[in-house]
Amino acid sequence: MLDLNDEQRMIVSSLRNIVQEEFEKTASDWNGEMPWENLQILADHGFYGINFDEEYGGAGMTEFEAILATEIIGRECPLTAWHYGDQHLISPRAIQEFGSEAVKERYLPSIMEAEDRIAVGMSEPEAGSDLKAMTTAVEERDGELVLNGEKIWMSSAPECVATIIWAMFPEGMGTLILNLDADGVEFVSDFTNMAGEVQSQIRMNDVIIPEENVLTRGEGFKLQMKALNWERLAGTTIANATALCALDKALDYSQDRKQFGQPIGDFQGIEFKLADMVTELQASRQLLFQTGKNAVDQGRVPDPMETLMASLYAAQTAGTVVDEALQIHGANGYMQGHDLEYLYRFARGFRIGGGTDEILKNEIAKFLKEEGAPRL
Repeated sequence: MLDLNDEQRMIVSSLRNIVQEEFEKTASDWNGEMPWENLQILADHGFYGINFDEEYGGAGMTEFEAILATEIIGRECPLTAWHYGDQHLISPRAIQEFGSEAVKERYLPSIMEAEDRIAVGMSEPEAGSDLKAMTTAVEERDGELVLNGEKIWMSSAPECVATIIWAMFPEGMGTLILNLDADGVEFVSDFTNMAGEVQSQIRMNDVIIPEENVLTRGEGFKLQMKALNWERLAGTTIANATALCALDKALDYSQDRKQFGQPIGDFQGIEFKLADMVTELQASRQLLFQTGKNAVDQGRVPDPMETLMASLYAAQTAGTVVDEALQIHGANGYMQGHDLEYLYRFARGFRIGGGTDEILKNEIAKFLKEEGAPRL
């Protein structure tokens, strides 16, 4: 089992009680809406921003504690975990790591209170997995930085005050903070994915970017690429949490549902399913925890190959576990509005967002050919 220190055990115990006793709505109840009430409950108890510096309202812990918290939250409500995890391991984290002092003071305190959110814009209509095909660009014009381009598949952008934009600078790729109410920013379309979540397309026309809003460019962007692995580990954590949620529901149902005079969980066919589900899920969790702990020990930079393997395995495991959980529920789980029907749709996104299965496998194979299999 995972070896936790006293502080980490406190986080796990306290959060478990909070989400079980105070969350009034869980994933399938939200119908695609932002779970603000759950997020505010977490902030009120001091569990928002746990891996951020105390001077901005955080708790001064590490990303490993954020992973633990995200899993506990997601075991009860995967949707809340999604919106918690992305604000702890993705855009706001980039602001803390690469932003100027003025930018940190402007954006982070309200995020730590669960009052504001920061989105991320990477994909473009013609540049998804191939980031080098990106056309969104910043040019220097009359002493100002001017941004033009489009971004798509931006999750929950209408609920966010700003977004991190990946763009091409004169010296290469970089990142910047874009206020979504800035002159020249246009919301083109909102799409609703299979899980009911809104993903937006925005267009940027001659948007003036203050110099202090630039996070990385040129050589500094290499550090941003390393930090990108935390985004993948956020998705990995939520995938595992979703699988845990589905497994818990399948186990409960298999013990309550009776057929042929006994609980269906006592039939060997169902026992085999449950055994496979928990074994694969525990392997996925251990791979994630190892990657997260190693990253903290190595200057809070995740190992890229460990991250890729953990992400790929978690996404595939979540799909398998949720599918088997639905099978155990039979026709009940197949009905619209059932928790398993929602989790089935929700889990499918893990094999696309943050890198498709195919892209992750390509990257894993690349590292394998260059460095060989991981050594002790």
